Amino acid sequence: MSKKVNIKTIASELGVSPSTVSKALKDSHEISLETRKKIQAYAKFYNYKPNSLALGLRNQKTMVIGVIVPELVHHFFSRVISGIEKVANENDYNLMICLSNDKLQKEKQNIDMLTNGSVDGLLVSVAKESFEKEDYEHFNRLIAQDFPIVFFDRVPAKLNVDKVIVDDIAGGYKAANHLIERGYKKLAILTTPTHVNVGTNREKGFTRALQENGLKIYPKFDIKIDEKFEIAPQIERLFDQDELPDGIFAVNETYAACALKIAQKKGLEVPKELAIIGFTDGLISKTTNPTMSTVAQHGYTMGSKAAEILLERIFDKKKLTNHQTTVISTNVVEREST
Repeated sequence: MSKKVNIKTIASELGVSPSTVSKALKDSHEISLETRKKIQAYAKFYNYKPNSLALGLRNQKTMVIGVIVPELVHHFFSRVISGIEKVANENDYNLMICLSNDKLQKEKQNIDMLTNGSVDGLLVSVAKESFEKEDYEHFNRLIAQDFPIVFFDRVPAKLNVDKVIVDDIAGGYKAANHLIERGYKKLAILTTPTHVNVGTNREKGFTRALQENGLKIYPKFDIKIDEKFEIAPQIERLFDQDELPDGIFAVNETYAACALKIAQKKGLEVPKELAIIGFTDGLISKTTNPTMSTVAQHGYTMGSKAAEILLERIFDKKKLTNHQTTVISTNVVEREST
């Protein structure tokens, strides 16, 4: 029969304190590498695993973080969740992930379900419909109750909460300058409706770069895409004009890839006749033909930082009034499309 062990028995057998065992099993660098290896080997030999349920009861916590995202198919959000999961697991936390599908009512249902004693805190990227209707009552209720919550990527600007965002303005600025530096002067933008702040901010940076370089801003080259409708016909409007752009900045890689496909169908050679740069360095950008230049927004870094801030709030609720906005920088990844 295999020997039953717990933290106290491991500590007694190896002549260390229970807290040393606990930290070593979490691979904490507070404990020397030699001691960590010895403790981990002992635990592995006896098939010992920390009891997260008991830990949660002892701390009066669920040991679960709730995550609400608009969608999961998007490469960016999958990278964000990977970053969240790493930090959560390092702190004995698990994730409960919900999708809003960019719908306000679904987002509210997710909030009600997760905050009914299921999770210790929330990480949220806000649904487009919440922005459109400017309805944040469900978040205000949690803030009033001092419930730990951190917003990432799509954040409600008017709420006094912790936020982790991409430097979208700088990203749009870098994208436009990337095109301008390569000799493209008639630039178009494929963006979101104005209520979606990430698209609006990327357009601000794009416009600023054009102004600083003395380039003409073409209203007819500003295509705002409503994803309630099919995307391709909306982008195709850009190519059905008498005058065409020689460069396109798309605020996400889906729009960029769609523009590339339409341009090729119209017989335009990319990048000789038309350059295209997107946003989000995902699988789509790497697999188009030609491959797509893009602005990398570092979703993994965003997720890990958001999780770190949330866990700080969970462990020390006194900090809930001292809110911070963390900005993740961007960089251009040049590929064949420019």
